[in-house]
Formats: sequence, structure tokens, C-alpha cells
Amino acid sequence: MSPKVFISYSWSSPTHQALVQSWAEQLIADGVDVVLDIFDLKEGHDKYAFMERMVTDPSVTHVLVVCDQKYSEKADARKAGVGTESQIISKEVYEKVDQSKFIPIVCQFDEKGNPFLPIFLKSRIWIDFSTPEAVNGNWERLIRVIYGKPLHEKPTLGKPPVYITSDVATPTSHVQAKFNSLKQAILQGKNGLPLYRRDFLDACISYADELRIRERPNVKSLGEKVLEDAKKLTLVRNHIVDWVLLESEAKSNNEFTETLINFLERLRELKSRPSDLNAWNDAWFEAHSVFVYETFLYLVAALIKNQSFETLHEIFTTHYLIPSSERYGERTFDTFDALMGYSETMQSVLAPEGQKLYSPAAEFMKRHADRVDLPFKSIIEAELLVLLMSFLTPESKWYPQTSYYAGYEGDSPFFLKATQHRYFLKLAIVTGIEDANKLREAVKEGYERWQQWFVGLHFRRDFLVMMNIAKLDTLK
Repeated sequence: MSPKVFISYSWSSPTHQALVQSWAEQLIADGVDVVLDIFDLKEGHDKYAFMERMVTDPSVTHVLVVCDQKYSEKADARKAGVGTESQIISKEVYEKVDQSKFIPIVCQFDEKGNPFLPIFLKSRIWIDFSTPEAVNGNWERLIRVIYGKPLHEKPTLGKPPVYITSDVATPTSHVQAKFNSLKQAILQGKNGLPLYRRDFLDACISYADELRIRERPNVKSLGEKVLEDAKKLTLVRNHIVDWVLLESEAKSNNEFTETLINFLERLRELKSRPSDLNAWNDAWFEAHSVFVYETFLYLVAALIKNQSFETLHEIFTTHYLIPSSERYGERTFDTFDALMGYSETMQSVLAPEGQKLYSPAAEFMKRHADRVDLPFKSIIEAELLVLLMSFLTPESKWYPQTSYYAGYEGDSPFFLKATQHRYFLKLAIVTGIEDANKLREAVKEGYERWQQWFVGLHFRRDFLVMMNIAKLDTLK
């Protein structure tokens, strides 16, 4: 059923009357049934009965009150037809204060910039039609109001987040305090910097460890629990990234590099089950799996940003001790691929209805990429470098989940710049391969090995093209 509106206005001038008629015709063209005296009030009709019927008629969904100076003056003075009409309208407005049927359309402003509105409409939200530009700018707004289809609709009320219904509270104020102390120690060159650094990193690990599930969670949806815990952990992620950005500005800092590698080893342990658990479900640890994966990519992005290429080389070539709860046989160390993570349980809470996400973990990272200094495109670029290093590390298997979004984020400046020799030398520090042709051969060999491992997976872009492999070091 089409909406139906009645237009109340003053015959201020033939020009004003023609303008109101043009608006009525445009409304009709937009599918709105319009009642206007020019169209509907005929000879012999009782104009006052007509006005009252239009204002009170339940089939009339809206009354547009076109307010100019003369309309406001006549309405306030209760003069002529407008006065009678406004008495009927004001009665409806005052008796039904929540009534949205009456829409003030402002056509004029006084010398102070205040809209001309009758007293009974001054508290109402109005629409500006005072100039042709205002009409064009606000026409869609009017049509949406009439059709009951506002541009901004209030979302459906959701369920309380898990951290509200959970018995465990994990505030990050302690981590924040430790970071502030470390930051001041770094900036002021205080003695005992390793102690400040240790306190901060211990606080980060302690906070994350408190969120590790150690008994079957009493929740309706494990996916929601995993998602809420992962959200909490992004706060720690940002503190860790701030630390790396702060300390990696100092070039060739061996102490920092060694601390970072040891910390990555501790992070890796967070995604495994606590050693004291005898019964568990691997899904319990997915929030930490995503946290470790995401934090690692952010750290790589931070090191690229600060051009800490020696540190990047070290973290990619180091072997990380496997946690005791996962150590079997003679296998004692992992490569950096142990820092990769995933989540299947997030699929149920992140995927649009009827759809399946390629990677819930990457979708989570995209939605929570809240840093201006390291936007999501920087994280995609960081993972592309991680993938390249995986190609160069025979025992490493890396699944680049953020690359599903690469098509929307553009090219990688780090790899594109490596077309030039001086920028290629920076990449050479990370890879440890100074000859571009040797690097090309090693990467292509690793890519073929990768394709055999992940057969059946189809990304939308060619990784070798994304890495600019064919053009590396071709410009002097």
C-alpha cells in the first residue's frame, strides 16, 4: 500500500503555491499518494471539513507542514484557513506528543538564521527545503521518512557478550601500567631496562594465560566465547606492537632481537594446551591460536615499518622450542610456521548466514584492524613476506589466510620497491640471499613445494606476481 500525505501550506504568493505544487508532483512521481487543495478541493466543498478530514484521516500517513513566514504568523495568530488548519494540527500534535505523522518542511529562515515555525512545531525535527540545493540534498531523507525506510536503522538488540556472562574478569590495566613504565624507561634511558621489559612481557603473558580455558566452558556457544576472548586479546596485541615499534627504532639492537625471539617462543606456548590438562578440546585454545597468529603478523609489519631487517632475518631463521605438552619423539623445535593460527568455531559467529568464510581468523583480523599506523593492508603485506620466507624454508608450511583479502588492498610497496637495487638489498638482508637470480630460483622451488602441500586451495592472485619476483633487482 502506497503512503499517503496531505500538504498543509499558506498561499503566500503564486510563486510559493507553484513551488508546493511542484513538490507534490515530484512526490507522486516517487509513488506517494498526495492530497493537495489544488488537486482535491473542488467547488462546493467545505474547505474546513476538508482540512479536518485530511489531518485526522487514518489513511493519511503523513502531513507535510510547509512552514514559511506567513504560515507561521497565521498559525500563531489563528488567522484565515491556515489558522483553522493549524488548530486542528496542533490539537493532534499536543495530544499525541510521540506522533511522527506531522513533518515540518522549513522554507524560510529569519535574519538570525532561525527557521520560521509555528509555536506548536518549534520542538519538532524539521527538514530544510529553503533553497533548491537544500531540496535536492534532503529529498531522499523526506522520501525515506514517508516510506518508513530511514537511512540509519537501529540494529536488532543482540545477546550480552560472553565477558558479561562469564565469571572471570580480566582487566588490562596492569599490562597498560607495565607498558607505561617500560616506555618511560626507554625514552629516559633508565638503568635496568631489561627488568622493565621483563615485567611488561610477563604481564602480557600472564593476562593471556588467564584467558586460557582449563575446564569445559559453561556457555551456549563456544564460538562466541572464542570470539570474545580473541577481542580481549587484541588489547594486549596492541601493547606488544607498541613495544616493538618503540624499541625497533634503535638499529642493530641485539638485546632487543633476542628478547623478541624469546617472547615469540612464549607466545607460541599460549596456543597449546596447559601442561596440567588431561582432558580438553582443541577448540578451547582457538582464541589464543588467532591471537598468536595475529600478533606475529603485526610484529612483522612493525619491523618492516621500522626497517628492522636484521631482526626480521633472525626471527625467520630461528627455531622455536616446542612446548612440552606437544613434544613427541625426537622433534624438539619448530620453525616460525608454528606461530600460524586458525579458528573453526568463529565460523558460526562471523560468517554471514548461508555463507562460509575461507578463513574466520583472517576475517577476525580484518574486522579488528584498528591501528592507523599499521592498517590491514600492512598486515597482508607482512604475511606475504612470511610466505616468501616459508618458500625459502623447506620444513616450513605457511597458509597465508589474509591473502584472501589481497585483491581489495592493492599491491605491496615493500616488494614493488625491491625492483630497485637499493631496496632489493633490504629484502636481501631478510632472506639472506644477495643474488636476485638465486632468490628467484629458491622462491620458485619453494612455491612448487607449497602448491603440492596445499593442493586444491585456490587464491585469487598469483603469489609470485604479488611478490614481484620476476622484477626484483632489475632497476639500478
